[in-house]
Amino acid sequence: MRHFILSLALSLFATGSAWAQTLKSPDGNLVLDFHLSGTETPVYSLDYKGKPIIKESKMGFVLHPDFQFNQDFEIVDTKFAESDTTWETVWGQNKEIRDNHKEMFVALRQKKTGWLLNIRFRLFDDGLGFRYEFPVQKELRHFIIMQENTEFSLAGDHKAFWIPADYDSNEYPVTTSRLSEVAGLKDAVLKEPLAAQAPPKELAVQTPLMMKTDEGLYVNIHEAALVDYPAMCLNLDDKTFRMSAHLTPDRNGFRGFIQTGTTSPWRTVVVSDDARDILASNLILNLNEPCKIEDTSWIKPTKYVGVWWEYFIGTNSSWAYTDNQDIIIGKTDYTTLKPNGHHGANTAHVKEYIDFAAKHGFDAVLVEGWNEGWEDNWAFGKERIYSFTKAYPDFDVKELNRYAASKGIKIIMHHETTSSVADYERQLQDAFRFMKDNGYDAVKTGYVGKMIPRSEHHDGQWMVNHYNYVAETAAHYRIMVNSHEAVRPTGMCRTYPNWIAQESARGTEFESFNGITPDHTTILPFTRLMGGPMDYTPGIFEGDLSTYGGSKNNKLSSTLTKQLALYVTMYSPLQMAADLYQNYEKHLDAFQFIKDVAVDWDHTYILEAEPGDYITIARKAKGKNEWYIGGITDENAREAVIDLSFLPAGKKYQATIYADGKKADWRTNPKDYVISTKKVSSKTVLKQRLAPSGGVAISIKEL
Repeated sequence: MRHFILSLALSLFATGSAWAQTLKSPDGNLVLDFHLSGTETPVYSLDYKGKPIIKESKMGFVLHPDFQFNQDFEIVDTKFAESDTTWETVWGQNKEIRDNHKEMFVALRQKKTGWLLNIRFRLFDDGLGFRYEFPVQKELRHFIIMQENTEFSLAGDHKAFWIPADYDSNEYPVTTSRLSEVAGLKDAVLKEPLAAQAPPKELAVQTPLMMKTDEGLYVNIHEAALVDYPAMCLNLDDKTFRMSAHLTPDRNGFRGFIQTGTTSPWRTVVVSDDARDILASNLILNLNEPCKIEDTSWIKPTKYVGVWWEYFIGTNSSWAYTDNQDIIIGKTDYTTLKPNGHHGANTAHVKEYIDFAAKHGFDAVLVEGWNEGWEDNWAFGKERIYSFTKAYPDFDVKELNRYAASKGIKIIMHHETTSSVADYERQLQDAFRFMKDNGYDAVKTGYVGKMIPRSEHHDGQWMVNHYNYVAETAAHYRIMVNSHEAVRPTGMCRTYPNWIAQESARGTEFESFNGITPDHTTILPFTRLMGGPMDYTPGIFEGDLSTYGGSKNNKLSSTLTKQLALYVTMYSPLQMAADLYQNYEKHLDAFQFIKDVAVDWDHTYILEAEPGDYITIARKAKGKNEWYIGGITDENAREAVIDLSFLPAGKKYQATIYADGKKADWRTNPKDYVISTKKVSSKTVLKQRLAPSGGVAISIKEL
């Protein structure tokens, strides 16, 4: 490992607004200024290549009940350091990641109280991270945050890719507009029917927030290393374009319960004049703690199929074993109840998926609806809904474990909680022991609906601690976690790489009911995926969902070829071939790309990118001389220009190209595709037409 650290400490004892300090990124393009204002409030600003990104912005807190911990400070110490190291990922878009930054640490003391507050800034070539640190002190041991006053004062009315702030859901469609237009559009977006909604009264949007300035600069605001703290949204003043931290409260209005000796999450601002740099940024991962799992050999990137999509598309398959609604977990004997005849998670049906997975080289099969309690699964407010150790009578745990193992296949456990989280925590140790006893090493968790405890929200401090607790506990059992309806990720997968994926956004399931727009997947990598990989569940081949008896207007938002490309553009070490296996058997030639494409990578190359319009990405499979390319577009047809100069020079390769056909169109002819092969080299530049909401997928192997 290359390793270089230079540290310089400088102590300044200064007060008032006369003190100011400048910190530059390693390449000099980003400049941070910090000082105390006239009210002795911490203030920072950020420029990129001489252009303002964040104008003077205040920092600090309001503590319970109404104490101003944001002014009357003096600076008692500063320290400067710089670091240039590399670290190796357990899995990721790149095998190695460089962490090259300069740091400024500022120690503050409030004059009247003597209370201490530290701020640590780190400036990378691609952006800024800063956090508050609460040192141990006799005068202040515990406190309650009512408001975090961190501001992001923007330089203009930027184009923004946003979803409205909501304490309980990240599943809104993304809206593209000027910041000044958010207020006029927000109410219509909030009418989106979702399982749980709790929008604040203030005008606010969620992070990660992606923006583009009129000068062509790209700015992304989010957070990193969210631990024992509420998730952050952003208040928006749509007249001055001053944004500020909006922490998710509990239902009593308290934001965070803090003990000194801890820190806030990092607030992150990623900046570039090239959209490709936003997608290539590792700033958020670099701000997280290194891996805490000593032996990671059991953590395996996974490609899977499953008993899942059939529940959404009207095939008469159900999660529930019976139609009896009067279920009491722990008391109802399911063997005395009449089966409904269309329970999907039955032994024979699961074996069909195991056979398909084994035949086509997949790693695992997800099974939803295997356990007792699904009859009341949407009974929001009921506390004891499921058993996580008792299977339905038609799901033979031991036999399926034996059968899957004989085929070299793992079964992925499913723990839907319907947000009865207190009960899930009571059962968690037993549930994980049950998994290990029966050959499961991965679990998909779910948090649909409103929270129990009833005073909490999905994105509040209590739930943040729960998600982290599940990942940490799972690591002790050598279990990988894929969490759905959880708080949006902040790079914690570096610290706990067994937290292998999350949903936390509008995923493929919405294709079957509320719908997804063609530009959606050209935006998500710039927003949701900034904090970590998403279990988006791509690979739907049958785009006409009326085939199953639903609405004739219910159609997929992409061509079949775009579905292939998503395996590259929507990064995840956990990738599902989400369609019914019968639909893949009708298109085995196109299905070959899903079979071939890797889920772990040595290198990633962002070839083209513009948020909301198009993305083209190439990746090298880990440990193999194989490369995979995915290119996607929005509702507009375009020509992708694919420069293969990333290939090693002097060698010949064969490219298999999965492309939209001449008549392909997501609205009228989504399954029109052509497959061709071509010899290529590092000097080749491919030009490929993408149909409206279409794509291209390419596999390249050395000859």
